[in-house]
Amino acid sequence: MDALSISSLPISYDFRKETWRHTLLLSFQSLGVIYGRLSTAPLYVLESIDPEDIRSPNEIHELFSFVFWTLTIIPLLKYACIVLRADDDGEGGPFSLYSLLCRHARVGLLPSNRGSDKILHHEKDSPSKGKLENKARRAIEKHKSCHYLLLFLALLGACMILSDAILTPAISVLSATSGLGRSLATISVKFFSSEKTKDHVANGLKKYVPTPAACAVLVCLFTLQHHGTKRIGFIFAPIVIIWLFFISGFGLYNIIHCDPQILRAVSPVYLLRFMKKINLRHWKLLSSVVLCIAGSEAMFADLGHFSKKSIKITFICFIYPVLLLTYAGQAAFMSKYFSAADAFHLSESIPNKNLQHVFAVLSLFASAVGSQATITAGFSIINQCQALDCFPRVKVVHTSEQILGQVYVPDVNWLFMTLSLAITIGLHDVSQLAKATGLAVTSAMLVTTCLMSLVIALYWEKSWFASVCFLLFFGSIEAIYLSTSLVSFFRGAWCLIILFLLFMTTMGAWHYGTLKKYEFDVENKVSVEWLTDYSPGLGVSRVPGIGFVYSDVDTGIPAFFSHFITNLPAFHQVLIFVSFKSSPVPYIPENRRYLIGRVGPKEYKIYRCIVRYGYCDNVRDTDDFEDQIISLIGEFITREEYDCEALSSPEGKMIILGSPMEDGNALVTVAETSSSTCTPTIRESESQRHLLDIPSDSANPPITRKRVRFTLPPKSPQMRASVREELLEIIEARESGTAYFLGQSHLLARKGSNFFKKFLIMAYVFLDKNSREPPVALNIPNAALLEVGTLYTL
Repeated sequence: MDALSISSLPISYDFRKETWRHTLLLSFQSLGVIYGRLSTAPLYVLESIDPEDIRSPNEIHELFSFVFWTLTIIPLLKYACIVLRADDDGEGGPFSLYSLLCRHARVGLLPSNRGSDKILHHEKDSPSKGKLENKARRAIEKHKSCHYLLLFLALLGACMILSDAILTPAISVLSATSGLGRSLATISVKFFSSEKTKDHVANGLKKYVPTPAACAVLVCLFTLQHHGTKRIGFIFAPIVIIWLFFISGFGLYNIIHCDPQILRAVSPVYLLRFMKKINLRHWKLLSSVVLCIAGSEAMFADLGHFSKKSIKITFICFIYPVLLLTYAGQAAFMSKYFSAADAFHLSESIPNKNLQHVFAVLSLFASAVGSQATITAGFSIINQCQALDCFPRVKVVHTSEQILGQVYVPDVNWLFMTLSLAITIGLHDVSQLAKATGLAVTSAMLVTTCLMSLVIALYWEKSWFASVCFLLFFGSIEAIYLSTSLVSFFRGAWCLIILFLLFMTTMGAWHYGTLKKYEFDVENKVSVEWLTDYSPGLGVSRVPGIGFVYSDVDTGIPAFFSHFITNLPAFHQVLIFVSFKSSPVPYIPENRRYLIGRVGPKEYKIYRCIVRYGYCDNVRDTDDFEDQIISLIGEFITREEYDCEALSSPEGKMIILGSPMEDGNALVTVAETSSSTCTPTIRESESQRHLLDIPSDSANPPITRKRVRFTLPPKSPQMRASVREELLEIIEARESGTAYFLGQSHLLARKGSNFFKKFLIMAYVFLDKNSREPPVALNIPNAALLEVGTLYTL
């Protein structure tokens, strides 16, 4: 899917106007995306328990009681009823909660949050003015350690979700292929007469079939991701529905025929009975029980792909009762045959042996579907992290024109597949993978609980008593499950630490490098007067054309451009400084996205454009981005004198703009009929060669670029002479050609820096060299692009 032009960018779907028909449609799709993980958890929740740790059927009843109350408290009460209400304009996940806190407590450490220009802040959602809340906010804003702690929590939650996106496909598919291996072993032994041969073949199939089969399924699963959430939802949803009816039907059968008394275990008395005799053996059993809620975090993290109403209705009316029926039936079967071999496998609870083969095939498809929730959540988290400068540049493909939250990240998809295959081959054991998955699940949930407690107090403006109660109630339950996973650290949970260090190093190094670069640029920028007043004394000349200067600073002249002027004293007759500023919000309305202003006096024809975007916006990957800016500058010129909404900035007046005016008083664009492969115009090439001192015989490779011309509007004779003259000069400069200036940074640690700082800088340099090019450079002709190298000594 190619980048969309600004005029055709998908708009955020307004779920408040959602019809029941659309809700049911989204509910159907969510079954194949969000709830596949919860639906396939019965494959490995009780299977990951060591049979030697179960001493009596009563313990199975007590474990089912834990499953029942855990499913009721965490996904139903916490997520469906409370956390889903804390969406950030339809977006979920730890970074959405962090963005709410950044806006309402001003704890952001991102470059855009550290600027002094107040006009960059979003206009709505201003903090509360309550006396108690103001004291709390001031206390949090005052202590810098609180800022770093909240950012660490957001990154920790993101790392756990990304790790879960790798572990879940491995454990889901491996547990399903284990059943396939047993099914093949059952069939194959019929062809041999010798008991020794039967045992040898059966053991070989059980041992060697699951891992290769799991790898093949994983490759197919990740290959399907480019189809997008909508198509995958339609493909996978029927599989989940058939799977749930299949296992819940046999669950009901086992309750009736094996142990109807299992239904009494919903009483909390069974919980207390289990806790009274708690020991290390029982603690290890709980580390498997926590997997029954694996996938609950996806209900919130995947919120951008669906609506709150569809997610809530699907879980309460279908997923929750069906899962309880399934676990109750499996526990009833285990309580009757707990001493039998393989009794803890879900496939053994199928009474008909022929249907067990059907179960093996169906579970294989269902396990692939079950991985979709965490993979999709991983894409959403990567999109948010990248927009907030916490992840290296990767390509993000928006797979829906109506719902911007539905994204696909190709580079990360193949990274997930590689790591998932490595873990599957390396561990090839469901029990060990279960310990690592349980630790990832509980860690992510605990992070959400901590951030959510602050959102309750600072965003919902509830009392701190309510916030503390939420933290203690849900946090204590999740902390208990977290400790049970840590007990099994050396039995598989250690691999999560490796994934955590990988992602945290990547995010931390990129954030550190980006932040230090921004601080260096701010400290070394030069004043506007240097360019407008003192540059003539340096012999600087103006050449025909428009120059776009891209930088991170929103005031002054970036250091790399002053370095360029000092060595090559010339710049274009129209100069436009462009900077991108991320805001801790999902979307910036298109009509409030651009801030246009002047740099210096009018006669210098120097302008500044600040582009604001949210962490789900897609602004940079556009073909006509510069043409849009030129149109908006023309609108700024016509509205400059009388605009009442103009904002003040350190450099003067700035106007918030979006789409060009409908009355046609600004520049009018005319697309040329020839938009096929072409080369730069003669005047454009000559002006650039004159500016950059390039030999005239240098060859320009053909490029594909749509050419747009600008003309004055029909009402131009009614304009003021100064406005008309300035617009004509911009048109003339556009016809003369366009050049683009980018800063190319080279980071270097100071002598005597500690090892940790050197390591972060080395990691950032490595990531910067191997990540995607800056989005603004993707569609710029090579002949018109100039990168100015700057050495950053940190």
